Amino acid sequence: MTRTRIKICGITNIRDAEFAVASEADALGFVLYEKSSRYVNVETVGRIIDQLPPYVTTVALLVNHSSEDVSRLLKEAAFDLLQFHGDETDEFCISFGMPFIKAIRVERSSELGEQVAGYPHSKGILLDAFVEGEYGGTGKTIDWPGVSGIDKPVVLAGGLTPDNVGQAIEQVRPFAVDVSGGVESEKGVKDHKKISSFIRAVRVADSGVNNGR
Repeated sequence: MTRTRIKICGITNIRDAEFAVASEADALGFVLYEKSSRYVNVETVGRIIDQLPPYVTTVALLVNHSSEDVSRLLKEAAFDLLQFHGDETDEFCISFGMPFIKAIRVERSSELGEQVAGYPHSKGILLDAFVEGEYGGTGKTIDWPGVSGIDKPVVLAGGLTPDNVGQAIEQVRPFAVDVSGGVESEKGVKDHKKISSFIRAVRVADSGVNNGR
């Protein structure tokens, strides 16, 4: 039976975190990249994580951080998973002794196989839209039909909303979907009605897949 996992990314406050968890999100993402409009400092993240119930995966989103910076962040908040969005190598990503996923900004689908092969230790591959100079959170979608043949769990991101996530699941059949801007009222502030609608749309799509539609 298909059950697409759901990650709500760009969490900046406990109210949004608790609502996402209550709505049965599987994972929460925290942007530790200071140039992002959804940046949240690690002290705030630590306080949010300390208030979460068990069995919720907490994800640190990192972009070209130094080894020293990553090690410091991991000491200050109890993350479960690292998500690298920059130009990090597989060797760098695995050096912290924690599970990680690598984000790939899809410019040409024909290059995906080679890009994925460069991260043999990644627990999964997050696919996001390519926008020059940006490392995610652009609101742009990728070419869903062009995504195929990836031999790792796929986390689909990039411009997902309550209105299009069902179609994305039907076309890609990802292991998980990752949403940020598509469930916001403004950058860094989640719209709880949109979160509910997004999660409901995912479950409707799962039901259709499981029933052969």
